[in-house]
Amino acid sequence: MKKVLILEDEVSIRSFVVINLKRAGYEAIEAGTGMEALEQLKNHPDVGVAILDVMLPDIDGFEVCRNIRATDKQIGIIMLTARSQEMDKVTGLMTGADDYITKPFSPAELTARIDALYRRVGGDQAVDLSLIHI
Repeated sequence: MKKVLILEDEVSIRSFVVINLKRAGYEAIEAGTGMEALEQLKNHPDVGVAILDVMLPDIDGFEVCRNIRATDKQIGIIMLTARSQEMDKVTGLMTGADDYITKPFSPAELTARIDALYRRVGGDQAVDLSLIHI
């Protein structure tokens, strides 16, 4: 099953995202702080996409993104945040995020963007049946 890390300190928003991820067929790995998210990624190295809030109680989502990118160039990263200023978006993308979505957001759009990132990182590769010898 495809895994998605959701880093969100507001429990109600995190629960909403998790429910929608599960409905879409993803396994959700939850974190409420930046440090917890980095620890979860160590425990679940097969996470293909990370969704990061920016405003967090410890290290911010931009710093979490930098830390992830320092060790993993393949993982898809989506910033999901209430910070909607152009400079925030630029900062998110410059720190290594692949996408930036502002709150409020559409769960269908978020899922579509996760699907797109999974295609990019190779998590949706189909098996070529012609290569299987019976």
